[in-house]
Amino acid sequence: MTKPKPGRVSEPAPSTGTASYPILEVKAGVFKDTCLQLLDRVEAHEIQLLVTKHGTPVAKVVPPDAASGSGFGFMRGTVRAYGDIVSPDPESWGELA
Repeated sequence: MTKPKPGRVSEPAPSTGTASYPILEVKAGVFKDTCLQLLDRVEAHEIQLLVTKHGTPVAKVVPPDAASGSGFGFMRGTVRAYGDIVSPDPESWGELA
């Protein structure tokens, strides 16, 4: 299996689930020099970045997934509490109380 040459655009593997974005492989030095411009392109959902050092991948930059929300509050409205859940209820214990 051969690696794509740095700086060339390649199609992502089907298993990544992001087949609509081409992957741009860039060397770490090029990424350092053009970071803000590359991040703007990623944000605009134009590309994904694969940053390499000496031909070895070290980082992948992908657009944020708008469909997945924050981990906080994602279950809001799905749990219901009935009655007082804090105070003890000796009647429910029967003989054990």
